[in-house]
Amino acid sequence: MLKNKVATMSTSLSEAIVYGIQEKKGNEIVRLDLRKIHSSIADFFVICHAESSTQVKAIANSVDEEVFKALNQEALRKEGLQHGEWVLLDYGDVVVHIFKTDKRQYYGIEDLWGDAEIKNYLSA
Repeated sequence: MLKNKVATMSTSLSEAIVYGIQEKKGNEIVRLDLRKIHSSIADFFVICHAESSTQVKAIANSVDEEVFKALNQEALRKEGLQHGEWVLLDYGDVVVHIFKTDKRQYYGIEDLWGDAEIKNYLSA
C-alpha cells in the first residue's frame, strides 16, 4: 500500500514539473521512468531543453512555482542556476534536468538511462 502511495506521489510531482516546463515553452519534454532500474537514484527524471540561458532559468523558476502551488513542496537541491547551461532540480523521487540545447545533445542523458520507460510530452 505504501509503495503505491509513493509511486502516485512521484507521478503527481512529475506531472506538476511537466506543467511548469510547458508554461515556459520547454522543448522536447521527456519523463524517464526509472523505477524498474535497480541502480537508479530517483523514480523519474524529467528532461527538457531551451534555446537560451535566460529561458533555462525561467523554466526552472516556473517548475519551482508550479510544484509549490500543486504540492507545497520545494526542491531539496538546485544546481546550475548561475550559469543556466544545465539546471538540476532535485525533488527526491523526481530529478529535473533543464538543458541549453547544445548541452543536452552533448551529454545525451536519455542514452545513459536507455533501459528506462520514456514518456514524451508535447511542448506547450
